[in-house]
Amino acid sequence: MRRLEDYFLRTGFYDLLPQAKQLAEDLGYDQAEMIEAVCKTSDKFYQYPPTKNRNVWFRKVFVEKLAEARADILYFRAEKVKK
Repeated sequence: MRRLEDYFLRTGFYDLLPQAKQLAEDLGYDQAEMIEAVCKTSDKFYQYPPTKNRNVWFRKVFVEKLAEARADILYFRAEKVKK
């Protein structure tokens, strides 16, 4: 498995890694959720790039994507248990 830093580097958000780590820690998310969230944030970046403040845009979208990532991971774990 790649390191968290690798995902942030490949998605172009490496400069925001400290902010992302702090957000995730404050909100109680783990590294797997952060990896999924930064990938989802990158997808949104290419669909709807920030028009003004990239840091604020990242914070808002990353928090939203952390919640989505947790839901996705919980769903896939539940599906795995059912099989």
